[in-house]
Amino acid sequence: MDIEVRAPRDGDVEVVAELRADVMRADLERLGRYDDQRVRQRLRETFSVEHSFVLVARGQVVGCFTVRPDGGGLLLEHFYLAAEHQGRGIGSRVLRGVLARADAQGMTVRLNVLRGSAAQALYERYGFVVEAQDAVDVFMARAAAR
Repeated sequence: MDIEVRAPRDGDVEVVAELRADVMRADLERLGRYDDQRVRQRLRETFSVEHSFVLVARGQVVGCFTVRPDGGGLLLEHFYLAAEHQGRGIGSRVLRGVLARADAQGMTVRLNVLRGSAAQALYERYGFVVEAQDAVDVFMARAAAR
């Protein structure tokens, strides 16, 4: 299936807020942190149109990611993919693109993932290592490949 990567348009933030709530619900419930309103509001408060992209399949937004400058490196956040599109290599393709850009610029990429999330294994396969963790989040980084 072809996936289009494009800049966000008017109204996409609400679609992405719903996507975030769906994708993160199980992990947040497992951690005792799910709040139906807060999960959406946090996205609305931190979504950067300037640094974000949406993934579109058959005219529908099915994913998103944000890559913003962060202290001489890059911060990857809001990386969500609808459940029905997971396991098809889409997330890996997006991640490879982000890392290629970072490598070309000699930049470290940082991110955080919820403790116990299956996404952590994806990041580890691409060279991310744990820098710190707390009761909810695992903070990871990957230095630029030389």
